[in-house]
Amino acid sequence: MPGPRTTFEDDFDGHDLDRTVWTPHYLPAWSSREQSAATYAVRDSCLHLRIPPGQPLWCAGDHQPPLRVSAVQSANRSGPVGSTDGQQPYREGLVVREAQTELLGWTPGPGYVEMRARAVLSPRSMVSLWMVGLEDVPERCAEICVMEVFGDAVVPGESAAVGMGLHAFRDPAVREDFETPRLPIDVARPHTYAVRWTPEHATFSVDGAVVRRAVRPPAYPLQLMLAVFDFPDRATPGDDVVPELVVDHVRGWSG
Repeated sequence: MPGPRTTFEDDFDGHDLDRTVWTPHYLPAWSSREQSAATYAVRDSCLHLRIPPGQPLWCAGDHQPPLRVSAVQSANRSGPVGSTDGQQPYREGLVVREAQTELLGWTPGPGYVEMRARAVLSPRSMVSLWMVGLEDVPERCAEICVMEVFGDAVVPGESAAVGMGLHAFRDPAVREDFETPRLPIDVARPHTYAVRWTPEHATFSVDGAVVRRAVRPPAYPLQLMLAVFDFPDRATPGDDVVPELVVDHVRGWSG
């Protein structure tokens, strides 16, 4: 029997993040909470994730390509220092450098998630909302990517290639199914990116219009990841844009 439906809504109306739901650190087990801290602000009823010029690299000297990231995630966990028990390892043999206290803020199973947001991008940056398994069991690691936009795939004021779909990673029950349809939207203006999923299907939409579907998404609990990325090796002369993801709200239900 399915459990009762639970709903979630965060309009970012306070002065800071709700730390019972969000942690402002990006996969800190592989570095540390200090070194993975997001640059963010909660103001004007929005969450602002930014990457200012002085923000350091994430996992500097190890992650390739070099990147900087400001992210919040709705859960966090790891095994002990020296173990391989962490979330979303980016290479073989990666070990936990800082053990994490478990946070289970909002981890929906099959249900619905939407984010209303706008983005400030240049060709060296990207923004994304994705959901991944907690990896409490190693195979529970697949991803539902709700939206992913690279700045070099944007025609300012006209259109953007918006990635969406499934990434299997190490889950043998999920099939890789990811596309980047070009949509006639201005990502600098607010849009609502959403997914409705059951154990059989995931339906992706933008501003209420269905864009694509995928079959057999992960049916276990997933954590939300909201992030803006900067890739310094893609820098070009005169590109001084500070990338930013401005989130008006995150809403959804599970069950």
